[in-house]
Amino acid sequence: MRDHVSEPGARMGETPDREVNASQADQPTELFTIYGDAIMGPTGRPKHDFAEPAPLSSHGPARVIAMVNQKGGVGKTTSAINLGAALAEYGRRVLMVDFDPQGALSAGFGTSPHELETTVYNVLMEREVKTRDAIVSTHVENIDLLPANIDLSAAEVQLVNEVAREQVLDRALRQVRNDYDVIIIDCQPSLGLLTVNALTAAHGVVIPLEAEYFALRAVALLVDTIEKVQDRLNPDLEIDGVVVTMVDLRTLHAREVIARIVEAFGEKVFETVIKRSVKFPDATVAAEPITAYAHKHEGAKAYRQLARELILRGGSP
Repeated sequence: MRDHVSEPGARMGETPDREVNASQADQPTELFTIYGDAIMGPTGRPKHDFAEPAPLSSHGPARVIAMVNQKGGVGKTTSAINLGAALAEYGRRVLMVDFDPQGALSAGFGTSPHELETTVYNVLMEREVKTRDAIVSTHVENIDLLPANIDLSAAEVQLVNEVAREQVLDRALRQVRNDYDVIIIDCQPSLGLLTVNALTAAHGVVIPLEAEYFALRAVALLVDTIEKVQDRLNPDLEIDGVVVTMVDLRTLHAREVIARIVEAFGEKVFETVIKRSVKFPDATVAAEPITAYAHKHEGAKAYRQLARELILRGGSP
């Protein structure tokens, strides 16, 4: 077995000059390869430094981003929380929308979902409830939350008989778009009517994708769903990018899967990758984003870089 996988972008038969760990810790933060004068990052493309974004002179209307993957356990909610927190650090006003009946996003910000009386479910299903009625502040500066709990599971069935059932969330978010710069929707791990609502309401999609072969195989159905929504409901929807999560760069398997992801999605793959770390579940237990829980940790740095990369791509103001 080879010690390393040839990076995408290398010419056939070309051997990298050397392969370097950016950190000498047990698990490297980053693996990069040097070809002559070029430094290639873990996605097999030239490494870039993403500059810190300039402060915004005004706020709103928000760009809406759906975090979607129908496969559970790929770091979707973790990525939603920490990307939102990183954008908030850069002065963006962020609304986090929990669109999963499990309420993991809400819990991640220290809210007890089962104790909530007004949630996104009430906004969707009760005309007298306005979106602002359900929004709560969080302990993270610049971040508000539209929470969810198990009540939302009933909406999937109840919306079936609604007129324009795919556009209910879009109508709700339009009430508050001018209050924020970014709205991030954390979708449930399915491709049902709730997820279609999120895709219809969104300007862009960020796909968290675990560096594992089964996760890569499952994403084809998601892309098909996105294309159907583009064709029938939301022609302006675009894929902002694919972020590779839960990466162990020490393994050949992870590096080979990253190469396949880049082969499938090309420049849509974010240069930033998120490696596995025990700090992420620790931060979840503490109900804090990694950017606050472990401010200087490599995971916090990675999500800040992801936020800068997203802004540079036009995925966020």
